[in-house]
Amino acid sequence: MRRRPGIGGLQTAAAARDQYRLLGENVAKIRTDLMKEQLATFRSQLEDFARKHKNDIKKNPAFRSQFHEMCAKIGVDPLASNKGFWAELLGIGDFYYELGVQIVDICLATRSHNGGLINLQELCTLLCQRRKTAREAISEDDCLRAISKLKVSL
Repeated sequence: MRRRPGIGGLQTAAAARDQYRLLGENVAKIRTDLMKEQLATFRSQLEDFARKHKNDIKKNPAFRSQFHEMCAKIGVDPLASNKGFWAELLGIGDFYYELGVQIVDICLATRSHNGGLINLQELCTLLCQRRKTAREAISEDDCLRAISKLKVSL
């Protein structure tokens, strides 16, 4: 007949479980610290990239779209707030806020003709006429991003 572990065996098993738990906590802490360090490095490199290519991001709709797509893939939303870091660095928040206001104005102005619903290409054409050529070019992607950031406030 096989003997079951006694109190000594139970204490040894409990001590082993505690050691495994502590080791797991240490590994998790090390991984968390390493991840924080990598994120800080990545953020600083992304900030440097944004500073270096600020004019291209503001003036070139295709480049701006690619920049937003890259940010979306890594979980960064440069449009999250008008008062956030990205708005200060690039002025992007203000750009899309202003564009959203102009889109709403156009929809209200054309409401008697189309009920406030307008084709995206027609909207871009009207925006370009309204903004003139002195400002940044506007793409359909810019219009969609501006529209997606509009919210109803009560």
